[in-house]
Amino acid sequence: MTSRPLTVGFDLDMTLIDSRPGIRACYLALSERTGTYIDADLAVTRLGPPLAQELGNWFPADQIERMIGLYRQMYPAMAVTASPALTGAREAIAAVRRAGGRAIVVTAKNEPHAKLHMEHLGLDPDAVVGDLWAEQKALALREHGARVYVGDHVGDVRGARTAGALSVAVATGPCGAGELREAGADVVLADLNEFPNWFSAFRTAF
Repeated sequence: MTSRPLTVGFDLDMTLIDSRPGIRACYLALSERTGTYIDADLAVTRLGPPLAQELGNWFPADQIERMIGLYRQMYPAMAVTASPALTGAREAIAAVRRAGGRAIVVTAKNEPHAKLHMEHLGLDPDAVVGDLWAEQKALALREHGARVYVGDHVGDVRGARTAGALSVAVATGPCGAGELREAGADVVLADLNEFPNWFSAFRTAF
């Protein structure tokens, strides 16, 4: 009987990519288009939760769906090419692949936009699943049999723990190392540059 390959899930925003420049541009454009003030610099310091949650800070509830539609119309042209891969992202995915494993992306971002980022950067994960936040991420992690989930937000920690996966946190997003540990992360790395060495040791003990 052949054992299943080791599957590692990765969050997207501020884990694999620095989406702040593109998202900031979208918020500024949305503000200009609607005449509603949005503090784009503040908004990009708290990436992770769904778009609707951030828009709720600037628009009344009955306008949120329309604002999501406007934002998503602008996103491909304004945000994809403006968002680089974070340091170590390519190497982290490559480390999983070298070990014969599968690397998947599970994100709260709109799935078509998440796939555009992957295509633009040539990161080519084995699967991309979008529109899942925090504990909801466990749905995709369980479906794909992920043993490890890597993210930058306490919501990612909750998703990993709900799925019964090892929570590996990187301190490259809005949550600091101490906050991630307090949330229950099993491992906290400074960034994905540290992932290949950690993963090699993990596989040895696995």
